[in-house]
Amino acid sequence: MKIAIAQLNPTIGDIFGNSNLILEAAKKAEVEGANLLLTPELSLIGYPPRDLLIDPSFIAAAGAQLQQLAQALPPELAVIVGTALPNANAVQLGGKPLFNSAVLLQDGAVKTVFHKRLLPTYDVFDEDRYFEPGENSNYLSIGKVKIGVTICEDLWNNEEFWGKRSYAGDPVSDLAKLGVDLVVNLSASPYCARKRGVRSAMLQHSVIRCGIPIIYANQVGGNDDIIFDGSSFAVNRKGDLIQVLASFETDFAVLEYDAAKQDLFGSGGNGQDARSTTDLSFHPAEGDAEIWAALVLGVRDYVRKCGFSKVVLGLSGGIDSALVAAIASCAIGPENVLGVLMPSPYSSDHSVNDALELARNLGIAIELLPIGDLMKTYDRTLADLFLNTTFGIAEENIQSRIRGNLLMAISNKFGHLLLSTGNKSEMAVGYCTLYGDMNGGLAVISDVPKTRVYSLCRWLNSGIEKVNNQAELEKEIIPVNIISKAPSAELKPGQVDQDSLPDYDVLDDILQRSIEHHESAQQIIAAGHDEAVVKRVVKLVRQAEFKRRQAAPGLKISDRAFGTGWRMPIAKYSFY
Repeated sequence: MKIAIAQLNPTIGDIFGNSNLILEAAKKAEVEGANLLLTPELSLIGYPPRDLLIDPSFIAAAGAQLQQLAQALPPELAVIVGTALPNANAVQLGGKPLFNSAVLLQDGAVKTVFHKRLLPTYDVFDEDRYFEPGENSNYLSIGKVKIGVTICEDLWNNEEFWGKRSYAGDPVSDLAKLGVDLVVNLSASPYCARKRGVRSAMLQHSVIRCGIPIIYANQVGGNDDIIFDGSSFAVNRKGDLIQVLASFETDFAVLEYDAAKQDLFGSGGNGQDARSTTDLSFHPAEGDAEIWAALVLGVRDYVRKCGFSKVVLGLSGGIDSALVAAIASCAIGPENVLGVLMPSPYSSDHSVNDALELARNLGIAIELLPIGDLMKTYDRTLADLFLNTTFGIAEENIQSRIRGNLLMAISNKFGHLLLSTGNKSEMAVGYCTLYGDMNGGLAVISDVPKTRVYSLCRWLNSGIEKVNNQAELEKEIIPVNIISKAPSAELKPGQVDQDSLPDYDVLDDILQRSIEHHESAQQIIAAGHDEAVVKRVVKLVRQAEFKRRQAAPGLKISDRAFGTGWRMPIAKYSFY
């Protein structure tokens, strides 16, 4: 028996377009002689659909399209499609109005329905807002082979692996009790650094524990702030990875289940595992190359799925805007990127020259808009009101807001998407200006700490054959002076970031311990950090919440990003 995996990149709400992606994959699976095709979680409607699920007309349209898809598919091919189905008992018995479901389509009709049992509510997930959990695990049969069907989180309650139980039920154990020969999983598991290796290790452990091979079909692509890496894979009954699909791009593979050997084999067939272009492992030290690929995919899909074709960003001559410009150039092509250099009287000559050199290296268009005269106009307008006050943050921020207004004017006039360039370290402590440098439709590196920004830029300059299957990049993409000079907002003479912030190595370690590891101030101090510095950083993070609430969506690459999974109150009492 042959089983195909379609690693798809659906667009949320594009029911017809997603249906066509599934149909194209089904035709390919038919040509390959597959008996069963797997697609990702909610593949028909896209994940996460969020409050689209509240609209009855959306659910009705998805239901109608599901029927049309069933009739259009090759009749002998069994296809498992992810969609939301109404809970017929919700009105009478109570419960949520929908199920997160996997639907088996064959011979022009819906054959079997499977409901997701474990509904995550942590981080970016809020599935019990919409869905009723399924009560039982079940399987489908192709010939004499029993195939247990699970959906994403259903595989994530391995108590032995995690050292704890997160849910009362364990769908994998229940399927093992039903005597299934194989488990398949439709998934929409978001990317974060190091997660690919954790996923495979967890499922390999599950396979060894239960003795049942698993096929894991994951979604790929960017949807708002969430990036899905794909990285679908299969594990044989010994716990070996025998097929790994591409990361950060769509892919397709066919595996074979040998009923006589009761095991799963990769694309080679005849008991031979796949050994093609993909290394059958997920390296634990996943670093700059992986994060780069994730950010490129996130920008590309956000631009495309939001209906834009070109982007604009401010170029300061600093490292953050340089990295964002490089990411955007790789994501949508340098011909679609406009950099705007807006020097003030405080901007150094080397910053202007660095920005110009960066633009030449990337091949992007650049506009030069000096803001000195606009600053003077603000000074005259505010002179009487600001009389007898000292130059300070208000005046510094005017520069940033002038630049923000100019960038928004360009965005409005030409229909470009404005990319904001602030990093996670700045967003954490509020080292950013509301309605100024925070302006934008997408915050590309808002989940990338400053130390990682430097690391990514050095990696870019280290010489890479190809980046995410794009054209070859030459050495020194980022001018070396941008990397070597002290970071500065250049809002007053001689200013550098460390005038008001700890060294970024220190700051980022404190932030990671506090934000991602949930360590208390006392724990961070006990780890060796200065008490006064720790308490000041923790206070800054708390005070900047109102700024982050008004920020553009930011691409998530960590366990704890300032996005939809971050739900801190703005007005709150500090217990530190």
